[in-house]
Amino acid sequence: MVIGLKRSKEKDTQFKFKAPQAKKVSVGGSFNNWNPNAFLAKKDSKGNWSVTVGLTPGTYEYKFYVDGSWMTDPACKKTVNNPFGSVNSVVEVK
Repeated sequence: MVIGLKRSKEKDTQFKFKAPQAKKVSVGGSFNNWNPNAFLAKKDSKGNWSVTVGLTPGTYEYKFYVDGSWMTDPACKKTVNNPFGSVNSVVEVK
């Protein structure tokens, strides 16, 4: 698959994270083999970071990668335990 091209069944899924002091924010998860460099977020003037990812319907685990550290999504209510003793955020795409 070519990055940037969306398959017809994919739904635009927006990930948002507030981190005014952060220098770099990305999102990684089960949809991209937890690659912290695949989906880089862009920062607005208020310190809100966002990135839109095309995902096929399903349930995905994810975290934000903020200046070199994995962080759960504070706005996400659903989490699951991971094998590292912490939790991952969960998004369901319908």
